[in-house]
Amino acid sequence: MVAKLQHEQTVSEGENSLRRNFELLFREHFTVLCYFARKYTGDLDSAKEIVHSVFIRIWENRSGFDWQKPAKSYLFTSVYNRSMNYVRDNRKFISHEDTNVQLMADDSVYHDHLEEAELESRIKKALQHLPEKCREIFELSRFENKKYAEIAEHLGISVKTVETQMSRALRILKEELRDLLTLLLVVLIKNMQQW
Repeated sequence: MVAKLQHEQTVSEGENSLRRNFELLFREHFTVLCYFARKYTGDLDSAKEIVHSVFIRIWENRSGFDWQKPAKSYLFTSVYNRSMNYVRDNRKFISHEDTNVQLMADDSVYHDHLEEAELESRIKKALQHLPEKCREIFELSRFENKKYAEIAEHLGISVKTVETQMSRALRILKEELRDLLTLLLVVLIKNMQQW
């Protein structure tokens, strides 16, 4: 009886450990994988479905999954392959030959999308570290292209407050994203070359 209870407790602890590992993996990689998949699908909802399907597959095979190995490469490759399947399956009006040429994705395109997805994810995380009002002002300025005077009027604050908050936001983001400056420059240069 005691041996049976110990066995059940060990199985329960093992399952809890797998659940914790899975949750950590999901939390760490879900967002960046969605951005990565969206680069291929062009649609965030489809990208999320693809990423969810990869995580469901991992969960279904959790007892055989090697939790000791870094999973990043496996995850990105799985999402990439499923994204290519999605693109192939949803190209109804393109000839078969054109589809095959398009699906033979160049390795550099894969890495460009990977870099962009990681960059986009890191920027979004850095924005979450801004104080709420500071983030709101920054987003109105940078994402909605509002002038400082428009932001001040919209929020009922002075232009000087907007300027101060923007300076604060830029200082915090610079600190948060300091290690990404090189990656950002590489992505910007590659994008400029495509123009």
